Amino acid sequence: MANRIVLNNISYHGKGAIQEIPGLLKDRGFQKAFVCSDPDLIKFGVTAKVTDLLDAAGFAYEIYSDIKPNPTIENVQSGVAAFQNSGADCIVSIGGGSSMDTAKAVGIIIKNPEFADVRSLEGVAPTKNPGVFTIAVPTTAGTAAEVTINYVITDVEKKRKFVCVDVNDIPPIAVIDPDMMSSMPKGLTASTGMDALTHAIEGYITKGAWEMTDMMHLEAIRLISQSLRGAVENTPEGREGMALGQYIAGMGFSNVGLGIVHSMAHALGAVYDTPHGVANAILLPTVMEYNACCTGEKYREIARAMGVEGVDAMSQEEYRKAAVESVRQLSKDVGIPQDLKAIVKDEDVRFLSESAMADACRPGNPRDPKLEDIEALYRSLM
Repeated sequence: MANRIVLNNISYHGKGAIQEIPGLLKDRGFQKAFVCSDPDLIKFGVTAKVTDLLDAAGFAYEIYSDIKPNPTIENVQSGVAAFQNSGADCIVSIGGGSSMDTAKAVGIIIKNPEFADVRSLEGVAPTKNPGVFTIAVPTTAGTAAEVTINYVITDVEKKRKFVCVDVNDIPPIAVIDPDMMSSMPKGLTASTGMDALTHAIEGYITKGAWEMTDMMHLEAIRLISQSLRGAVENTPEGREGMALGQYIAGMGFSNVGLGIVHSMAHALGAVYDTPHGVANAILLPTVMEYNACCTGEKYREIARAMGVEGVDAMSQEEYRKAAVESVRQLSKDVGIPQDLKAIVKDEDVRFLSESAMADACRPGNPRDPKLEDIEALYRSLM
């Protein structure tokens, strides 16, 4: 079977990259942007960093901000209606995964109206047309939604998240400007950064991994491990390293899939509204221990990329332990909780586990879990 790589047509990186946005829209003949951004980003002036540029260029736009941290079917439905009423002909998504995932779903439905039932987009939906032309501008260094073919929507009624995978949803242009991330509070920087590390590690060990994505994931692990502590302290070097590292991780995992860290985290987000990065960060070291037996020599390279010294002299058991412990230490250093005691209720464990087993990320896990294994992993962190 052939391996496939899908990336943005164009991406812009570095301080001041957002200055390109008005010209990119005007040069393509667009007339009005539908700006998807969440209420907090608007409140704290982050969205305005882009809309001020649109104002200065005389480019029309309308803001849509009915977006929750874990975007819901209703958010998407109201977004589709708002786009249809706006007269816009393009989208600018500004935010973390929530804003970008909402924008992806809206853009796909507008161009593929036969998928107006949002649930019909779950899995690999056979859409025919690329979504509305979108420029994606991340404000967190974590989800890499600006470069992936994935998005996640919450079904509140059924208490579950569902993953949508569609090459037609990838934004044609991504603008990754570390200045857009500089106002993130420490906790959000930490959790989204650990989300990016989870992408890199799960993408590296997933069943679909191959040489090109391995290259991406190892470099992402290296950049994130070197940069996350600094980003939490809001150093320019930390912000720049994380902006690039999370994007490179997205380049990889979008094309090969993830594993049960994400499956289990999706379940936590759907039931408890747990921030996705926090859930991933808590689960990652424990699931790495569970998966170690099915990863060959890959944990040696993870340990090396995490900065562990002397890995070539270590036994397999030693370098696997070193890889896990280096991830766990980074998580501790940036203030992530180390267990699920304050989150998970005992009576929910079976439902959470069933949800994780049904999740689209689960088949890519290097070790095939049973329902009882997932239950045991949750309980080990309680």
